Amino acid sequence: MSGTEHASARLIDGYARGAAGLASGPVAGLAADEVWALEAHLEACRSCRDRLAAAVTAAAPAVAALTEAVWADLAPRLARAAPAPPRRRLIARLAPWTTPAMTPWLAMVLAVTLLALLLDLAGPGSGRISLVLLLAPVLPVAGVAASWSRGLDPAHELTAATPRAGLPLVLRRTVAVLAVVIPALLAAGRATGLTAAQWLLPCLACTCATLALGGLIGMTRAAVALTAAWTAAVAAPTLAAGRTPSVLRADGLPLWCALLALGAAVVLTRRGAYTTQGQNR
Repeated sequence: MSGTEHASARLIDGYARGAAGLASGPVAGLAADEVWALEAHLEACRSCRDRLAAAVTAAAPAVAALTEAVWADLAPRLARAAPAPPRRRLIARLAPWTTPAMTPWLAMVLAVTLLALLLDLAGPGSGRISLVLLLAPVLPVAGVAASWSRGLDPAHELTAATPRAGLPLVLRRTVAVLAVVIPALLAAGRATGLTAAQWLLPCLACTCATLALGGLIGMTRAAVALTAAWTAAVAAPTLAAGRTPSVLRADGLPLWCALLALGAAVVLTRRGAYTTQGQNR
């Protein structure tokens, strides 16, 4: 069901009968994915909400009358209620994009970026290994894991139960992480003489790989696995050899483009996996 396609009469009637308690099963025999898609569509479609209200009124007049009575009692109180303070309104607008659990992780990422920059600037001259370049691919990974983690977010269960808690919410919070990490890396890259493509493509490719793998084993596990693989396969050998590997030089950029495209394709192909609880681990 797309944003321009309205819900069918079968879905509306089945949902109304289930909500009114006139049918057995979860919601009048509708499949779980149908209920999920319908509830997400109803949030944005006034026409279908009006159709649902009419169906509930026809199926259960007593329920409709009770709802109208409750609303008639609440409407005057809501009209007299003071508007929310600006700070609360700002928090409400940021809620789909961030969680309180992200703050310490993003602060840690910024601190690591600053430390890597200082070590780069204090290191020897040409030929040195850039720690900013070496850490850039995995810096957003911790923030992405923290933004969708059951163990770190006390409101996670409530958020995960909403109709829009699938891939759109995961992508919003990933964008919020990148909005903090990329400017920091951009400033550090300019200070150390790195071109944006050197660190940006690996950064985006690893972030996309985390999302793709997270749809299979969970975001936290995907972040841990990818960070461990990067440390073992690239970071440790690079520090031991004392020279920048080919994957982080200009000739490695086509590889990162391919990995980014592959990761994006996996995420889009398996977008239904992000509505399940398994990817929250």
